[in-house]
Amino acid sequence: MSATLMVFTLSVGILIGTLLNTQVQAARGGPAVAPDATPLTVPKAMEAPNEFTKIAKQLQPSVVYIEVVQKQESAGRNRRGGSQQPDDGDDDGSDLFRRFFGPNGPQPNGPQIVPPQALKREASGTGFVVDKNGYIVTNNHVVENADKITVKLMGDSTEYRAHVIGTDFETDLAVVKIDAHHPLQPVTIGNSDAVQVGDWAIAIGSPFTLEESVTLGIVSALGRDIDARAFQRFIQTDAAINPGNSGGPLVNIRGEVIGVNTMIATSRGGSEGVGFALPSNMVVRVYNDIIRDGRVTRGSVGVTFYSKAPAETLRGLGVDHGVIVKEVAKGGPSEKAGIKPDDIITAINGKPIRTSDDLMARVADTPVGESLNLSIDRDGKTMDMKVVAQDRAILYQDRPEIVGENFNNPNSGKAEPAQAAVKFGISLREASADEKGMTPDKRGVVVAHVEQDSFADDIGLQERDIIIAINRKPVNTADDVRAVAQALKAGDAVTFHVMRPPQIARTARGRVGSRSNSGDNGAESVFLAGTLPAQN
Repeated sequence: MSATLMVFTLSVGILIGTLLNTQVQAARGGPAVAPDATPLTVPKAMEAPNEFTKIAKQLQPSVVYIEVVQKQESAGRNRRGGSQQPDDGDDDGSDLFRRFFGPNGPQPNGPQIVPPQALKREASGTGFVVDKNGYIVTNNHVVENADKITVKLMGDSTEYRAHVIGTDFETDLAVVKIDAHHPLQPVTIGNSDAVQVGDWAIAIGSPFTLEESVTLGIVSALGRDIDARAFQRFIQTDAAINPGNSGGPLVNIRGEVIGVNTMIATSRGGSEGVGFALPSNMVVRVYNDIIRDGRVTRGSVGVTFYSKAPAETLRGLGVDHGVIVKEVAKGGPSEKAGIKPDDIITAINGKPIRTSDDLMARVADTPVGESLNLSIDRDGKTMDMKVVAQDRAILYQDRPEIVGENFNNPNSGKAEPAQAAVKFGISLREASADEKGMTPDKRGVVVAHVEQDSFADDIGLQERDIIIAINRKPVNTADDVRAVAQALKAGDAVTFHVMRPPQIARTARGRVGSRSNSGDNGAESVFLAGTLPAQN
């Protein structure tokens, strides 16, 4: 190439570059689209720490993400997808309490035939480290029937296989363990007895598999009994809790775990500001039992009872507090001590029993083999009985469903010919031999008619109920009932003890009272109570 050609080429290049640069400069220096707008700048990164960010950082190494695989045994069955709970056959998605953990993968809407190799259920939840050696607390329903449990620490992509140390169905708690080959950072456990309504509450977990999610709220209520299992009394919070948070910690403003997120109340399947956590003090007791024995041991005195007796019922029975015995286990410690159905337990070891929760907690926490002194009211007489606590699981091994029942029973029915009217608003007739056979002592008088809007109607007496006692006084005839009625005045508490034939109980609409199964005939023992109004 000649020197002249090289100079020419270089000159052309310089000229083109100059023109392009001039055009770019002209574009940048031209009029702005928004000439009166000030350009934004990114400030220097400066943290704005507060108590909540501190807590999130503090708990991050201790909260874990749990994945579970559960194999299904029945190959080729018709399965409905999209549910994170076993199908109960009639779930309209409204007004229900969900135990929750997040679904993983697509959610088909219609029935499908599932090939054998696809019959597995994948789900996820949360847990938290309580021991540096890899012990983790979560919910039983997260790991129940799991074939494979995988745990991931927050901020760590490593997957650890976990195995179950023990579970407790009654409280829905479980303990699992991983071998991380290095010490883990456990949470700090708080005292849930110190929790107050209005305290800050922070929920940490993996809702919808979104790990390391932190939500904030307050404690909305304490001691929530939501018709769950016998030993569950919850802390309620409005901190957002969703499927996948299950088993994760609820934390106070000091970063202490005060509960295990377990349930939500929802009509849509997600958070509506009503979540429930098992209190940390309960968690501690269950955890300690599991790591020692592999299961939770609870004391029992061998009775079932009515869990929510209205004050009117107790006043009508002559006491102002206590729990009414429903059934006494045959061969159990209470039967051996002489306790009978309808006895009222008013104190244990001298401490008053005011609710069924008091009774359950005191007895369950009693070591097996230890004696309890039960104060009993029987027909107005007070007596003390020594009862030795037995293992609840062994005592009721054939009846795992044993729980206290609710005083919630009621009325309906059509009128029959009346023979005797009293100021309760009922008519009575003599009981037949078959009807008397439904009662414990083969006695009683039958309700033939209930006047609408009467006292009897208000408390839930029903036609064909068999009255066996009023205010603990046995009755066998209409005259017996009249005699009791004549001794009462407006403002007095009245408690009817009736046996309810099974066909009546099945059609009853819940309102007032209580029921329990009694005997092979299927009749139910019912207490109905109220305060006698002024008579016209």
